[in-house]
Amino acid sequence: MDCRVGHGLPGSREDRRGAGVAGAGQDWAVRLPVMPPVDPMLAKVAPAIPPGMLYEPKWDGFRAIVFRDGDEVEIGSRNTRPMQRYFPEVVAAIRDALPERCVVDGEIVVPSADGARLDFEVLLQRVHPAASRVNLLAEQTPARLVLWDVLAVGDDDLTGEPFGTRRGVLDGLLLGSSGAQARAVSVTPQTSDLATAQEWFGQFEGAGLDGIVAKDPASTYQPGKRVMTKVKHGRTADCVVAGYRLHTSGPDAVGSLLLGLYTDDGVLASVGVAGAFTMAYRRELLGELAPSVTTLEDHPWGAAALGRTPREAEHSRWARDRDLSFVPLRPERVVEVAYDHLEGDRFRHTAQLRRWRPDRDPRSCTYAQLEEPVGYDLAEVLTGR
Repeated sequence: MDCRVGHGLPGSREDRRGAGVAGAGQDWAVRLPVMPPVDPMLAKVAPAIPPGMLYEPKWDGFRAIVFRDGDEVEIGSRNTRPMQRYFPEVVAAIRDALPERCVVDGEIVVPSADGARLDFEVLLQRVHPAASRVNLLAEQTPARLVLWDVLAVGDDDLTGEPFGTRRGVLDGLLLGSSGAQARAVSVTPQTSDLATAQEWFGQFEGAGLDGIVAKDPASTYQPGKRVMTKVKHGRTADCVVAGYRLHTSGPDAVGSLLLGLYTDDGVLASVGVAGAFTMAYRRELLGELAPSVTTLEDHPWGAAALGRTPREAEHSRWARDRDLSFVPLRPERVVEVAYDHLEGDRFRHTAQLRRWRPDRDPRSCTYAQLEEPVGYDLAEVLTGR
């Protein structure tokens, strides 16, 4: 998962960090052999699925390390911040489905209204400061917890055990209740067959998942280390460069390029941003783009915009305190970018600049060029069928 969960949550990472994994000296309500905070074990990126591993779908949600001690439940985010207050229905499901004392690793996800795929945009809306809003969303857009690892059960610290052993423990961990709350906690499917993993890679994207994670069955749980391997979908698209934002270092460098694609009715829609340039190239870009700078009044994303603008597309609680203003450019330049997948009508993550395309007509940059994943039912993935 790639989301900035924990942004704006109380307590800094340093405030919450104990001495090592055990968190010695912290005044936690839970008392477990593995204590919060724990940095989640991470994954390095690979271009292809490696052989000889155990394979699981890569879920697109909020990373969650769950600590349960009786009725006390803490859910640690990717940045080790507590987020249980945003998911009361998940806390209830944990109490119903998991043993009295345990520490597990997984992902919080929200299915779409029809249950067919994951909906990351709806998941983002679940992080809200008002308790009344949180409770309402818990009923309207209930979240699920998908587990893939276990760090402790009872008084036993399992972080030093090989993953193959831990997975065996995890497979027998759920208490087997048939209630709705228990069904909201599940264990991710897994296979040791490379051909099956490659099939999953192609199929599961249609359910909103975004790749495959490969794990060495002999590996121990190593907090904060990139021990696992992830393989994500990689695609390219030709996009209109419709503006840029300045770099945080100052006004002499480009921070990101704003990308657009034309809809079927000829409206230029904001589809995402491209970034990750060297500082030298950021400064070079500022001069290269200067001849294309225009006024917002004369821009497709101006006050009378018909389509989705960058401000609308990126407005969220993560961007609440960010300056979303941009320097508008005449939509006359085309760039090829690499992206992994779409979330709705936008790139899910920051796209990567491949090359400029002076040979392309900006009007030819439409959504029609984007590859659509084959539809796949999320329920099939969640149940492991």
